[in-house]
Formats: sequence, C-alpha cells, structure tokens
Amino acid sequence: MFGLGTQELIIILIIIVILFGATRLPQIGSGIGQAIKNFKKGVKESDEIDVTPDKESSKQAKKEKLDKEEGV
Repeated sequence: MFGLGTQELIIILIIIVILFGATRLPQIGSGIGQAIKNFKKGVKESDEIDVTPDKESSKQAKKEKLDKEEGV
C-alpha cells in the first residue's frame, strides 16, 4: 500500500494521535466519512436541473394571470 510498511503506518498513527488527541479521532473519522458520502452522491447525481413546468402548474399560472387582468 503506497510502499509503506507496518512500521511507517504505526509511526503515522502515533503522530496523528499526538496531534489530534484520542478523543477527536472519532469526530474526524465521521467527518471524513460524511465528506466521502457527499462526494459520491454529488458525482452520482446529474448536473442538469429540470426547470420544465408541470402542465397543471402552467394552467394554474395562466388562470391566475387572467384573474389578475380581469380584476385590474
């Protein structure tokens, strides 16, 4: 794995525990997990936004427009 042996991984883990503390590690892990989840969700969804009006809403909008014109 990236040319790292067990000794290097243990040293990196010890440095992380010293920097962040043992109590913050679960919070950091859950934050990274949520970030990965949101990234996958963002990549999976399409970038297009559907702005096509529904038939019912366009009919209702036309009716409201006519009502406003008659009331004026």
